[in-house]
Amino acid sequence: MIICDKISFEPVFGSKFYDFMEKIMNNYKRGLAAGIPIALGYLSVSFTFGIMAVSYGLSWWQALIISMATVTSAGQFAGIGIMIHPGQYFQMLISQITINIRYSFMSISIAQKADSKFKGIYRWILGFMMTDEIFAVASQEESVSRSFFAGLATLPYIGWAIGTLIGSILGSILPDRLMSALSLAIYGMFVAIVVPEMKKSRPVIFVVILSLILSCAFYYIPLLSKISSGITITVVAVVSAVIGAILFPVADEEPDEP
Repeated sequence: MIICDKISFEPVFGSKFYDFMEKIMNNYKRGLAAGIPIALGYLSVSFTFGIMAVSYGLSWWQALIISMATVTSAGQFAGIGIMIHPGQYFQMLISQITINIRYSFMSISIAQKADSKFKGIYRWILGFMMTDEIFAVASQEESVSRSFFAGLATLPYIGWAIGTLIGSILGSILPDRLMSALSLAIYGMFVAIVVPEMKKSRPVIFVVILSLILSCAFYYIPLLSKISSGITITVVAVVSAVIGAILFPVADEEPDEP
């Protein structure tokens, strides 16, 4: 009986190779663990999208393709509404840019934390898989590696697709009250991500409170309440982040002496 283990392969690949692979797998597993609550939250939200898509006349496979090709949550809900009513291509373009422009800022922010190997097509994947929740988790990292981000994005992507599939096939038999309850899951997921960071950082507390104040202003002030939700989210996120960066600047790390 031949046992293939690390020792038997070391003469071929060398110990550095195994250390390198072990580091990659550890980062990937850490990303997978961080993505579990996001995936669970996405199941309920995408479940709702699957139901809505089918109720608008789309087939289950059309709903699934939309979810797997976009992963934009609010953009998908708005998009199928324009498709069905129907809307113009220009209206679709404006709505999607307005709702999803925030992901560009999030991707740029995380790209600043990406390690030196996170480049090329991996940057495209980062932009494609960027969501509010993935950004919230990745932004807590001092340095974002390819393996960690791959692990972080894996389960949420699968959860988003599976939730859409289940919702489009079985969702029509569930009562409306249950659907309303499921839609609250994503808010609970956000609380679970943000609150632990608030306990550890005063700047995070300030930025969160500022975001809440600005969000309330856009909701209750008549003139501001007419602004679309996509623009509101983008403005609140950018303004809060800029003010937080000005008031609580992060000191540059000094390079290690040789």
